Amino acid sequence: MERWDRIGRGAGYGAALALLPYLLIKVSWVVGSLMGLLPVGSGFGVTEWVVLNTVTIGMAAIGIALALALVRPWGMRIPGPLVAFCAWVGSGFLVSLLPFGVLGALLDAGGGTLDAGAGDPADPADPADPAMPAWEGVLVQFGFLGMGLGLAVAAPAHLRRRWPQAFTGRVGDGPRTALPRAAVVATAVVGTAVGLFWLYWAAGGTVGIARPAGRVTDWYTLGAVSGFWALAGSAAVGVITRGRPARLPRWLPVVFGWVGSGSLFAWSAWKLPLTLYMAWADPVGARPPENLAVAVMLHGCAVLAGAAMLRTLVRAAVPPSPSRHSRRPRERGATTGRRTGRRRRSAPGAGSPHGPGPPGTWC
Repeated sequence: MERWDRIGRGAGYGAALALLPYLLIKVSWVVGSLMGLLPVGSGFGVTEWVVLNTVTIGMAAIGIALALALVRPWGMRIPGPLVAFCAWVGSGFLVSLLPFGVLGALLDAGGGTLDAGAGDPADPADPADPAMPAWEGVLVQFGFLGMGLGLAVAAPAHLRRRWPQAFTGRVGDGPRTALPRAAVVATAVVGTAVGLFWLYWAAGGTVGIARPAGRVTDWYTLGAVSGFWALAGSAAVGVITRGRPARLPRWLPVVFGWVGSGSLFAWSAWKLPLTLYMAWADPVGARPPENLAVAVMLHGCAVLAGAAMLRTLVRAAVPPSPSRHSRRPRERGATTGRRTGRRRRSAPGAGSPHGPGPPGTWC
């Protein structure tokens, strides 16, 4: 356990250091665009560009603070649910995209990065867009991949210190938590449906596509990775709630459910307002290949499914400790039994050493 903590501590510091260039680049974009020294992204005005990048600056600052909170002593003084929620969103953003970075490198997908010049961190950057020079694209991708790798190690180490019961043992160990079956089934169905639709698009499907020419290799790869995590998260939550297969190590479905539900929630919660903005403002050169109405529906379902999957995962994987109220009936019963025993022993011949007495009168 100490060795695992040391590795997690190094990963947390590395994650914070890796994301620092991204934060500085975003600050330079905002300052440069306000001073007229740097161009804005394609399809955006100065105001929209500044607002969007200011939001990403805040997200990067929270990510760096989260990486440090996972390894520093003061992080244990922060309420556990707050740290867990930030780690869940951060893992959904970055840990889930690690396969995308590997596949993108293998496929040589046009030098795209995880952060677009148009403001969507999922879309590839246009090499001709002056808002994203090649060297900045390399630093941005390094920051995202480094932060993702760091979170993949530091977050489990921190969460295991707080909730060890969620990572130890087997799936079938201990009492099962009663969960609303209809809610669990609905969550799994919605998450699976969204994942299958994304995989259908990744396989070349055209239903719900408004601009087929806008689909590039990175777009297909991202759709395949997102679909995989949606299905993996739904399956993992189903394994945890059913308690089968019973001998499966608990940490395995917990990790896949954690990252899968976080991917559904984080990316769709980010893309949903951007998609609504595009539907309202209709910016030139910033429209995605998907039909905007279909994209809004998918992202909305993904946000709800991801949040519901996390709730189900937490309730099933981290059973609540017995409360004071649940102990009172046993304490009253134990007290009553002792009093009854004393009364029975005080009765003539009842439970005395000279006679067997009624069964159960001796403590």
